[in-house]
Amino acid sequence: MDITILGIESSCDDTSAAVIRGRTLLSNVIASQDVHRKYGGVIPELASRAHQQNIIPVVDTAIREAGIELKDLDGIAFTRGPGLLGSLMVGVSFAKGLSLSLDIPMMDVNHLQGHISSHFIDLPDRQLAHPRFPFLCLLVSGGHSQIVLVKDYGEMEIVGTTIDDAAGEAFDKCAKVMGLPYPGGPVIDKLAKEGNPKRFKFAKPSVDGFNYSFSGLKTSFLYFLRDEMRENPNFIGENKADLCASLQSTIIEILLNKLVRAARHYDIRDIAIAGGVSANSGLRRAIVEEGVRRGWNTFLPEFKFTTDNAAMIAVTGYFKYQRGEFAPMDVVPVARISRM
Repeated sequence: MDITILGIESSCDDTSAAVIRGRTLLSNVIASQDVHRKYGGVIPELASRAHQQNIIPVVDTAIREAGIELKDLDGIAFTRGPGLLGSLMVGVSFAKGLSLSLDIPMMDVNHLQGHISSHFIDLPDRQLAHPRFPFLCLLVSGGHSQIVLVKDYGEMEIVGTTIDDAAGEAFDKCAKVMGLPYPGGPVIDKLAKEGNPKRFKFAKPSVDGFNYSFSGLKTSFLYFLRDEMRENPNFIGENKADLCASLQSTIIEILLNKLVRAARHYDIRDIAIAGGVSANSGLRRAIVEEGVRRGWNTFLPEFKFTTDNAAMIAVTGYFKYQRGEFAPMDVVPVARISRM
C-alpha cells in the first residue's frame, strides 16, 4: 500500500496542509493572511498569531478533502525552515503533537527543497512531466534567487545564489517605489503586458560565477525615477506600464543569463524553475523560448505550486520517509538554512 503523508507549511504568511498518497496529491488547502496588505509587507507577530488560528481548521479540511482519517496517515512532514521563526514554530509544534498522538514519524523539510520537489507531484487525474536527474532548477522567490543542481530527490547543491537581494524582493521594492500595492510582483507582471520592455534601461550587475545581485538594479531604478520626476512629477503615472515592462525584462535577462551559463557549464538540458517568482508570466515565457533555442527540456510548475504550499512539503516528506530520514522530537525550527 502506498505511503500517505500529511504535509504542513507555515514558513511565512500562508498556513497550508496537504495529503499525498505515494506521489499523488489528494488535497492541498491554503489559508492566506490578507492582514499584511495594509502594511506593505508581512508583519511576523501578526503572521504567527494567524497561523495559530488557522492550523487546526486547515489540517482538518485537508484530511476531509483527501477522503481519509488521521489513522490512515503514515507520517507527517513539516517545514523546518527557512522562514519566520514564529510562523515556523506553529507548524513544528503542531506536527510534534500530532506525531506523538498518532505514534507516527515526522520528517523535517527544507522549504527550498520543497519548492524544487514540487516538480515530482502527480495529480489524481493526470501524471505531470518530471525532470530527469541531474537537472538545474532556477529557484526564485521573495527571499531567494538560486541556481540549484539537483542530483537526486534529496541530493541538491546550490551552485549560484544572490549575494544581496532576491529577484522577488527587487520586484516588490520597486513596485513600492512606484506606489503599487503589495505584493508588487504580480501587479508588475500584469502591467508589463501592456508596456514596452525596451523603453527604459536599468543597471545589470556583473557578479562572478553563477551568483546574482539585485541591489544595484534597485538603486538604479530608484535614482532613475528620482531624476525623471524632477522634470515631470507625473512621470510614474504616465509611464507605469513601460516602467514595469522594462524592469521585468531586466530582471528576467539577469536571471536567464546565469542560468544559460550554468546549463552550458554542467552540460545539462533538463531545466526547471520553482518558487513564487516562477509564476511570473514573462519569466515562464522567456525560459520556454530560451529552451527552444538551446534544445532544453523545460519544466514549469503548476501555478498552484509556485506559492508556499504544503503539497511540496508532503512530497518531499514522502521521499524522506522512503529513506528513513525521520526527525527527532527535539527538532527546532530555523530561520536560515545555508545548504540544501
